Amino acid sequence: MYKKILIPTDGSEISKAAARAGVEFAQQLGAEVVGLFVAPEYQYPVFIEIIPPNFPSEDEYLISMRKLGELHLQVIADAAQAAGVPSSGITIFSDVAAREIVHTAEQQGCDLIFIGSHGRSGWGQALLGSTTTKVLSTCQIPVLVYRITKHAGNAQDKQ
Repeated sequence: MYKKILIPTDGSEISKAAARAGVEFAQQLGAEVVGLFVAPEYQYPVFIEIIPPNFPSEDEYLISMRKLGELHLQVIADAAQAAGVPSSGITIFSDVAAREIVHTAEQQGCDLIFIGSHGRSGWGQALLGSTTTKVLSTCQIPVLVYRITKHAGNAQDKQ
């Protein structure tokens, strides 16, 4: 059915739980996974005339966000290795996460996006997260939304 599944993550607990569930789903299908972390682009401090000495340079920011991406993607890589699922991970810089999720899925030849219902910016369980909603509304590739009703760490709370 599905052979290559994109699993985006933002590093939140809900996103990590969704990523682990996505790897488990891929294992059941015999599919490979592509992990994706979309880091915000560097923002220059335009509100002041002199850059404070503790403000990171663009290079420092890019290095730190790539490390953060590796950390978040490691959750997917570890789950995939334990499940015997082939995996890879990508960090992309963009302020429009939903667009990059869809674009990366298309570029990587993914035939499914497995995404959590909420991430860092989620308001709770009443509505879908804004990034998930945007992916659903713009994507031509099937999207499976993984929803957790209570706490991300409790397997009994999954729907």
